[in-house]
Amino acid sequence: MARVAGVSRATVSRVINGIRNVAPEIQEAVNRAIATTGYVPNRAARSLVTRRTGAIALVVSGAGDYSGDEPFESRVFADPFFGRVAGGVVGFLRPRGVHPVLMLAETPEARNEVIAYLRQGSADGALIVSTHGEDPLPRLLVDAGLPAVLWARPARPTPISYVDLAHRAGAALAADRLVERGCRRVATISGPFDVPASQDRLSGFQEAMAGHGHPYVPGVEGDFRQNSGEAGMHRLIKEHPDIDGVFVANDLMAQGAVLALRDHGRRVPEDVAVIGFDDSTAAACRPPLTTVRQPMEDMAAEMARLLLAHIEDPSLPVTSRIFQPALVVRQSA
Repeated sequence: MARVAGVSRATVSRVINGIRNVAPEIQEAVNRAIATTGYVPNRAARSLVTRRTGAIALVVSGAGDYSGDEPFESRVFADPFFGRVAGGVVGFLRPRGVHPVLMLAETPEARNEVIAYLRQGSADGALIVSTHGEDPLPRLLVDAGLPAVLWARPARPTPISYVDLAHRAGAALAADRLVERGCRRVATISGPFDVPASQDRLSGFQEAMAGHGHPYVPGVEGDFRQNSGEAGMHRLIKEHPDIDGVFVANDLMAQGAVLALRDHGRRVPEDVAVIGFDDSTAAACRPPLTTVRQPMEDMAAEMARLLLAHIEDPSLPVTSRIFQPALVVRQSA
């Protein structure tokens, strides 16, 4: 097949494995040769030569012993965020013949299983989607010398590649929109304070509102679940009954906030404008949410691409990729 394409076997390997530094015309020649010859990699033979499995671990990880009021896996699979991330990973890996293996790591024992799974060669590396800032798994992977890429900036400096969003800029878009609508008494429902993305969204919103002449923004902390958004909105209405706009740190909590406002007889957006974050399926509520979109599928695909590059060349330096948000205007604000 390399002969048909007129390139070396190494170049064919780089194209098949999605490594980026191959000229477009060479990629096209290799892809034409694949189509012409009907080439399909022999995975068993290739793994003997490369010592690779053609599998990666997609790990949803927590921090400490999970003691929530519902199983950790139930929270993961109920959150549209994780579905979009998984979809982006699968969409990138499948054409390259690489298969993700889903693993959950919410306890020390589960984290040890992930490390052992990778050390014994059952997967070539790991994509880590961490739900808390104090999650020790990224550092454990770095210390073990295992290829890994993280979703979102780690809370503590860690030499690991990651993808993230410009969260402060996204929160500023929400502030601008509320001010543009004429909202004067604005509040916010943040995510968990131990998550860097939550901190950035909160501080970005507060700074942008201060720039618009609103130095104080009352707020409450949520946990990214719908019921915490509902409870947070009830509390805000009780403590600040004149609220006319609210920025909520994700769409699920924004859904809950809309329900709470309805309980109080407040119309959205006529009485209170609501803006969420993520542009997930949760934004399809009544009224449809105005929200800050993060391109999760693109971010997940980039995370997978970075991991394959690190697996191909372990000497590559750690890096970060920061994506830009966009405001999606619908009926809630």
